[in-house]
Amino acid sequence: MQLTHEENQFERKTFPITLVCDHIYFQQNIGSLFRISEAFGVENIIFLGKDIPLTPRKINKTSRSTHLHVPHQIVEDTSELIGYLQQNNFEIIALEITSNSKPLKEVVIPENKKTALVIGSEINGISDELLQICNQVVHINMFGQNSSMNVVQAASIALYEITS
Repeated sequence: MQLTHEENQFERKTFPITLVCDHIYFQQNIGSLFRISEAFGVENIIFLGKDIPLTPRKINKTSRSTHLHVPHQIVEDTSELIGYLQQNNFEIIALEITSNSKPLKEVVIPENKKTALVIGSEINGISDELLQICNQVVHINMFGQNSSMNVVQAASIALYEITS
């Protein structure tokens, strides 16, 4: 028999993870990122970009009200975000396929250090400016012809690996 939200036995836990969303604008993705962040105990979400649509009905619907529980902020300027991440000594991990990325299963999460998981826009991925400051760049091994997947699916896989 399926358990209700109140009946499940999962431990409630928050991890020192900030999900950094580089110019993600699709409302369904934003709502789903709130939902998956809440499920994996993400501490904070930072949306990078201008005019991030955080209030429309589609976000409310896909987030299933988790947008009310996950702390989040909008940072409009990339250099401001970079300064914040570096000043606060984050381990900055990009989820992107690059010439020097390594498989996600090889990611190293330092103990006693906050982690910033950077995910890229639906169209352009992660900007070169952000990739340059990352301590690690990881990718998800894929075995079909396609070389990308939906940003929410990728973030879900990465958060599962990082929190395991």
